[in-house]
Amino acid sequence: MPGYAPDVELDVRHLRVLCAVADTGSVRKAARRLGMTQPSLTTQLHRIERTIGGKLFTRDRTGSRPTALGHSVLSRARPVIGEMDALIAAAREEAATRPGRRRLRIGSVGSRAVAAWLRRVHDRLPDTDTTIHIDISAIALLQLVAAEQLDIAFVHESEGFPLQVPPGTEQRVLMAREPQFVALAEDHPAAARPVVTLADLAHDTWMVDPTADHEYAALRRVFAEAGLDPRVVQVRDNATAAELVASGEAVRPFQPTSPPGPGTVLRPVDGDPFAHRLLLTWRPTAIGGPALDGLWTDLRRAYLDLAGVNPAYRAWLRRHNRSLRTLLAPAGPVAER
Repeated sequence: MPGYAPDVELDVRHLRVLCAVADTGSVRKAARRLGMTQPSLTTQLHRIERTIGGKLFTRDRTGSRPTALGHSVLSRARPVIGEMDALIAAAREEAATRPGRRRLRIGSVGSRAVAAWLRRVHDRLPDTDTTIHIDISAIALLQLVAAEQLDIAFVHESEGFPLQVPPGTEQRVLMAREPQFVALAEDHPAAARPVVTLADLAHDTWMVDPTADHEYAALRRVFAEAGLDPRVVQVRDNATAAELVASGEAVRPFQPTSPPGPGTVLRPVDGDPFAHRLLLTWRPTAIGGPALDGLWTDLRRAYLDLAGVNPAYRAWLRRHNRSLRTLLAPAGPVAER
């Protein structure tokens, strides 16, 4: 903008302000999260908007929502914040690692298998300083492995949207096709059926997490192939999403290893149109040989133990006359590439 003088030089603190407003949907809530007063945050937000040269949020009695420009800025701000957080965490881990002890930095998407995996790793490697980094974005985790901020990561890939393997990393498939179930209210008309169809849920509102890689696009692809066009909303907060499902306001895809929340049930979808590929990604310069084999075996056993006690998953396996051991990649040394 000719003759325009920026009000303030933007830094990571200002980006955190924008993300806090977007995440909470409210300047008041964002101020409380950041430990600021509402007037000071409002003043800072106005200065940021003047620096950028446009409105980033619309504000009314219901809260604050990003404008088109705001969405564009946020899409660039979040990776910057993620990289800065990872840098700080890595530096703190480096400083905290005790001399003479090995360090292992594990990353994972959200999965109930993670806790069991980590317990096995701790038991097998008691003299290793092991840390865990959880992120809903598989893409972000792969980037952290490639950037040497993580050593190994457990990720999943939405069917039809393959992940790009970063240079300098290796990958092995734990499970080629994990079916995704659907969570719905226990009094939903389709809840009485052991298996539901997409047509059963065509008039429901579906929910996805907007921060999950390709989840929205994968859902839309499945519906388009089925000739359906249900309403899809994006909800970031898991607690809110669970309440919306339990109240019958919406349904959502769900990992088959996770138990249903209060007031909800899990049901497989006929034909298993939603699926994930489960992958382990590592950097060979950090892990290899017996160490890698051990981590692979720990993860495989953790998944088997977890999935085997889930009633919905066991019923799905019986209907398909399959066992988890045949669906998961075999145990044993990781194949060389």
